[in-house]
Amino acid sequence: MEDAQEQEECLEQTPGYCVQRPIYNQELLQGQLHRRQRTPRTLAQKIAHSCRCSSKKAKSHLYSFLPILKWLPHYPVKQYLLGDIISGVSTAVMQLPQGLAYALLAAVPPVFGLYSSFYPVFLYTFFGTSKHISIGTFAVVSMMVGSVAVREVPDEMICPDSNTTNITDILEFYNARDARRVQVAVALAFLTGLIQLCLGFLRFGFLSIYLTEPLVRGFTTAAAVHVFTSQLKYLLGIKTSRYSGPLSAVYSLVAVFSNITTTNIATLTVGLSCIVLLLIGKEINFRFQKKLPVPIPMEIIVVIIGTGVSAGMNLHESYKVNVVGNIPQGLRAPAVPDIHLIPAIFVDAVAIAVVGFSMAVSMAKIFALKHGYTIDGNQELIALGICNSVGSFFQTFAITCSMSRSLVQESTGGKTQIAGALSAVMVLLVIVAIGYLFEPLPQTVLAAIVMVNLKGMLKQFGDVMHFWRTSKIELAIWVAAFVASLFLGLDYGLLTAVAFAMITVIYRTQRPEYRILGQIPNTDIYCDVEEYEEVKEYPGIKIFQANTSLYFANSESYARALIKKTGVDPGALLKARRKAQKRHAREIKAANKHRKKAVLKLTNDVEANVKHEIASDDLPVNGKFADSSVQDMSPDEHEHFVEPKSNIHSLILDFTPVNFVDSVGAKALKSIIKEYKEVDVYVCIASCSGPVMKELTRLNFFDQSVTRELLFHSIHDAVLACQVKDGSAAQAGSDL
Repeated sequence: MEDAQEQEECLEQTPGYCVQRPIYNQELLQGQLHRRQRTPRTLAQKIAHSCRCSSKKAKSHLYSFLPILKWLPHYPVKQYLLGDIISGVSTAVMQLPQGLAYALLAAVPPVFGLYSSFYPVFLYTFFGTSKHISIGTFAVVSMMVGSVAVREVPDEMICPDSNTTNITDILEFYNARDARRVQVAVALAFLTGLIQLCLGFLRFGFLSIYLTEPLVRGFTTAAAVHVFTSQLKYLLGIKTSRYSGPLSAVYSLVAVFSNITTTNIATLTVGLSCIVLLLIGKEINFRFQKKLPVPIPMEIIVVIIGTGVSAGMNLHESYKVNVVGNIPQGLRAPAVPDIHLIPAIFVDAVAIAVVGFSMAVSMAKIFALKHGYTIDGNQELIALGICNSVGSFFQTFAITCSMSRSLVQESTGGKTQIAGALSAVMVLLVIVAIGYLFEPLPQTVLAAIVMVNLKGMLKQFGDVMHFWRTSKIELAIWVAAFVASLFLGLDYGLLTAVAFAMITVIYRTQRPEYRILGQIPNTDIYCDVEEYEEVKEYPGIKIFQANTSLYFANSESYARALIKKTGVDPGALLKARRKAQKRHAREIKAANKHRKKAVLKLTNDVEANVKHEIASDDLPVNGKFADSSVQDMSPDEHEHFVEPKSNIHSLILDFTPVNFVDSVGAKALKSIIKEYKEVDVYVCIASCSGPVMKELTRLNFFDQSVTRELLFHSIHDAVLACQVKDGSAAQAGSDL
């Protein structure tokens, strides 16, 4: 009772409005409005306008292509520099070990991970629009690069004689294999960059929207499983081949477990110790993130400890622990990528280009929203394209944004791209000066770093329960992306996942929600009659709504749902009328035949008994025989018998959710209007948007039988028009 009083008081305090206006259909509304005059431009004028260049336009394009020219002159040194320095150092401390570790995923020597952590990061400072993301090596993209490199240059291609024991031959084999794989990785980075540049210049930045969140999370979870299985052999110190393509994760696990007895205990001990230290460090950083000025750099600490222990105990010689090996000092001279590899790696480059861009732009949008600035998706494509294509001349492999490093760069006070440039300078110092110090670093330490960094992506298995509760379709997308990427490989898995996501969109449009609307009393608001008790339907009027557009894939289901929801089947009514008319015709025919027999019998009786008295019962009365078994029906009974009718006189189609109509949908809509008209049901359309109106006009939807008078500005206009029309029809019927 108190709740009802509170609601009444709230309604009294709520401002109201009262508008008195005519009932508008589109014909009447368009007659009262005056369209703005627009002079269409020819194609030559459009081309001339786009090619016209002014100083202001040139300056705008230059600032768009080189965003650093816009923000660097206004860089507040006193406010931002200290935060950028701390952030740059913290990011570089993570970037060094991750660059070395992710090079193993890319199937190239570790030094190329350092190159990929310097050139692209430095270039992004000039061309990128995000102030907080950290560009460089990333586990998923590195894994995709490694899969291509191993596929194109398998161990068997240049494998030495299996019986050879010559160390020199074995070293030459590994050097030749690694050099060839570097060529593949570099060519892949070059082609990936070109694809991203082309997409950016063609303004295709919207492509990332097709990689929906469930798809990306399922894909990255499968990639994490691939990465984890590929690092097991380094953690255990087992010698196995690396696999790529479909079922590569299964083959890797089989190979590891087949050789599990050859595990190097020293390698396993070092790896597990590093994993424990890294997990402890991450837990401390998470629990005390508000109290710590900067996160504890456990990765570089583990690298330093592992390098020191390996060098001090001579793990490589004494315990056969595999180490990083030769790290040449200085930078390599630029070299042109091997373009002859492009046909073999084109599809993989497209997949890496799209995945890399989607990762970068998703993180960039998160930080831009948090800090109140905007990013340009097309410029991000161009920036990544330049980072990959130009970097490939300096022997880098494909890169993108790293989620973990980006979070560190933002949380440690990074304000601009200066933080990324400083981290690149620190990586350069390592390459030029002290890179050789990491040569004794055990590979199992790098495997431990990779595995621990997968913790966040492996936690995404919890998405299954989340999507189970929220959306079964998004769960299906997640599962499809995960299963396809796990068993078909990351490249074909991604294509399969995107195709499946598109199919779910079609499925949703083919299975929309259909509703019958009713009025909230004393308002012009219409809601679902099955959802709210207060909502009432108008007698004789049905308001039908489908939350989808009308096109070839759902036009038939739209018509079926309309019949089911309204309970009016024009086809069935017409069939019943025809059947009733035929039955009535048979009854009339039988009655006429009976009358003829009666007349013939009467004639015979009259001739035979002409001199006798004819009974009054045998005479026709007013042309009718009293003994006729067929009696005339009343007009009402005749009309009900011959023409079955519906108790619905008007049907309103709510087009509020309709975004477009194609030719098939327009034909289906016109057919609906005509079929219901044949059974005396008036059909009109409400809330049809301007673009849909233009499409219907272009598709020649309107003619003499279907005019714009059937389209109304709102549902309430349509309801009032139906009531007026029904009242006029009833008045005309009573006059007759």
